[in-house]
Amino acid sequence: MPFARNFFSTQEQGLVEEAIRTAETKTSAELVVHLDNLCFGNPIKAAEKVFVRLGMHNTAERNGVLIYIATLNKKIAVVGDVGIYSKLEPGYWKKMVDQLIAEFRANHKAEALSASIMDIGNQLAGFFPRQHNDTDELSNKISFK
Repeated sequence: MPFARNFFSTQEQGLVEEAIRTAETKTSAELVVHLDNLCFGNPIKAAEKVFVRLGMHNTAERNGVLIYIATLNKKIAVVGDVGIYSKLEPGYWKKMVDQLIAEFRANHKAEALSASIMDIGNQLAGFFPRQHNDTDELSNKISFK
């Protein structure tokens, strides 16, 4: 999948992965970014399939969050495990996706995604605080199909 792998420069990819690491220092939630070339159909359904394929439903607290981006047809979805959605206001995720789309169009991809990741970490820290014995259950590297 060359296009998805080249969506971010090496420096931008590092920025996003550092945002994941930093956000996870505040919360036990597991954050993953996944890039696909294309999404045929509903991006939420595609993200849910990736969520399961990556084993995100197997985390100890069932508090994984996936940011799914289909790079060629510019679709974005954010999905979380059981309990994640009930913790934050209903419009939070839609607002985030809309904001990301607008920022991507303005070519602020890595900065906007990193800011969104940090915001998710800050929001979830109150509901899923990081514990002293917390382990990083999922990779902080960007996932590609």
